[in-house]
Amino acid sequence: MAAIFSSYHIVLGLYTIEMPADPVPVLAAMIIYATATTISLLPGQSARMPTGMAVTNVLVCIAMPLLITPQLVADQEGGLGYATWYVAAVGTLLTITSTRRRHAFAWLGIAALVVQTVIWGGPNALLGTGVIGSAAWVAVSHILSRALAKASRDAARFARAERQATDWHAAQEAHLYERQFRLGRTASTAVPMLQLIERSRGDLTPEERQECLHLEGALRDEIRGRRLLNDEVRLEVMAARRRGVSVSLLDEGGLDDLDDRALGRVLATLANAIRTTRATRVIARTAPADSVTAVTVVGLTPSGDGRARELGHSDADDDDNDAVDLWLEIPRPRR
Repeated sequence: MAAIFSSYHIVLGLYTIEMPADPVPVLAAMIIYATATTISLLPGQSARMPTGMAVTNVLVCIAMPLLITPQLVADQEGGLGYATWYVAAVGTLLTITSTRRRHAFAWLGIAALVVQTVIWGGPNALLGTGVIGSAAWVAVSHILSRALAKASRDAARFARAERQATDWHAAQEAHLYERQFRLGRTASTAVPMLQLIERSRGDLTPEERQECLHLEGALRDEIRGRRLLNDEVRLEVMAARRRGVSVSLLDEGGLDDLDDRALGRVLATLANAIRTTRATRVIARTAPADSVTAVTVVGLTPSGDGRARELGHSDADDDDNDAVDLWLEIPRPRR
């Protein structure tokens, strides 16, 4: 629409081409105006006009009156009619400049048009040639573009707030689901043993006391192990503990980005490692999310006094005597 409206001014200029004393400067003005307008309206550009283009538009708006007004008589009998097409053309080009967020340059062009018109035809020419109308176009464009920019910023802010609220709601639901899931696992694991303790009034056999310790470790796994656990891993961890293996599962968030299928492959490898190792202490820990390794599994067998520190700690000097029976880095599945 802007291109059609801009072309209309050139049509008016051609319609009155016989009125100027010399049509050549008028035709030159049409060419530079058409070129500047075409460049300003080319698709695929940023919303904010480049500074160089805005400066060029102002120079074009200064040059056009300087080319055309010497060929016209300001107080011509009967008026100039459409011969002052350049005033509307300048207003259109500056409106385009203002719409593309270069308001200062647009007003600079209007100021130059006002000064040139007053020098050429006096203050009365401002009304007769339509300079006031061109200034009004730029003013409306300035107001509307500012209002649209503010509306766009407000919409972006509201959309961001909505996304944050949605993320918060989703996080709360996830926490609620996680708590319910953990409580359910805790109940299914601990309730049978609690019922046994109640029936026996706390008089447990050594085997039952040992099973309580195993269940305590399973409950601790639900808190510390998180995504390192599935039914297969739980089964192998409990089996390992019952045969005397100390197992520690430490999930530090490195598996949160894996989907269920990829996580299942990782946990299947972990379960197999726990099932086949002969180490007396097994530590499985997630690697950072940006690592090529998903889980690191270490199996230790004490060859000194029987103590082994957990992976990542360095406050036990005699851990150098622990023999490493298992070192496994489970690779992160490719997406």
